[in-house]
Amino acid sequence: MDKVDCVVIGAGVVGLAIARQLARAGREVIVLEAAEGIGTVTSSRNSEVIHAGIYYRAGSLMAQMCVTGKRALYDYCRDHGVPHRNCGKLIVATTPQETEKLQSIRAHAEANGVSDLQLISGEAARALEPELNCEAALLSPSTGIIDSHAYMLALQGDAEAAGAHFAFHTPLLYARANAGGIEFEAGGDAPMTIACRLLVNSAGLGAPAVARSIKGMPVEMIPPAYLAKGNYFSCSARAPFSRLIYPVPEPGGLGVHLTLDMAGQARFGPDVEWVQSVDYAVDPARADRFYPAIRRYWPTLPDGALMPSYSGIRPKIVPPAVATQDFMIQGPRDHGVAGLINLFGIESPGLTSSLAIADHVGTLAET
Repeated sequence: MDKVDCVVIGAGVVGLAIARQLARAGREVIVLEAAEGIGTVTSSRNSEVIHAGIYYRAGSLMAQMCVTGKRALYDYCRDHGVPHRNCGKLIVATTPQETEKLQSIRAHAEANGVSDLQLISGEAARALEPELNCEAALLSPSTGIIDSHAYMLALQGDAEAAGAHFAFHTPLLYARANAGGIEFEAGGDAPMTIACRLLVNSAGLGAPAVARSIKGMPVEMIPPAYLAKGNYFSCSARAPFSRLIYPVPEPGGLGVHLTLDMAGQARFGPDVEWVQSVDYAVDPARADRFYPAIRRYWPTLPDGALMPSYSGIRPKIVPPAVATQDFMIQGPRDHGVAGLINLFGIESPGLTSSLAIADHVGTLAET
């Protein structure tokens, strides 16, 4: 049986950041990924937004790690030449009732450590974005966009330069915790049996299933898995905006917002569609709900301009009736299994928070 120091399950953006962190700390690291390459699931099916940290519950891991991770991510992109743009975001109010909510949004953001939001008038917002319809807006100057694939390639390169190794087409089949660490079997093209001192479960959508496959992991500590699909639509018309446009949040979500890719192409979404299995097809009929929502802030959106683009699945650990969740990062002090760290519910802002999450896991790995 081969023995290694650290094994990371999952080569999404968070798993890559963790592998980089551990390898740069001098640990021997192997990354196991069931798919054919890095970031093929949730990490490649998101809006590629660098979030400011505005909406998350004060004191939550999401709030803390988003704010810290945002700063680290901008620095990383600049240092590594990762394409990104600090374009900013407008949260727009289109009614007097929504305008009243802007102050509370800013206060909540300040409680999270986001102190740069600016409340501006509708006239000032239209000076920035002439096609925008709104009565007032919050300008978030620290929101941005990133080429997520280029970022993941940079993380992989850093990890490999520090000695990490990657095994693709290699799903975890079974694991058993014992006093000396964790033994497990992996399948795929080159089946293997390995013992490691540290196992990091960063399997994203599959993290609860991976945890259940580890004998000795208390089942009551494993959250249930729910699937919340987010659908995106692209726009055949050139959107006349240079910033991201978000409506005032509505109960249960952030509303249909406009984001931009690095080429300046607009996309709308994601919405929330609770599903029972992973299915990435986008129903064109869902555009019927997008048009009226978008036209509240972009009245001149042409008929027929929205086209199904892509979808992603959020790794939820709370049911639809629960409005929000937080990251769940468990170490041995939580579940009692030596050498095991589990990451559950790493949805948005997971990409923005990835370097901060990796720092946190690195700290847990030392205790």
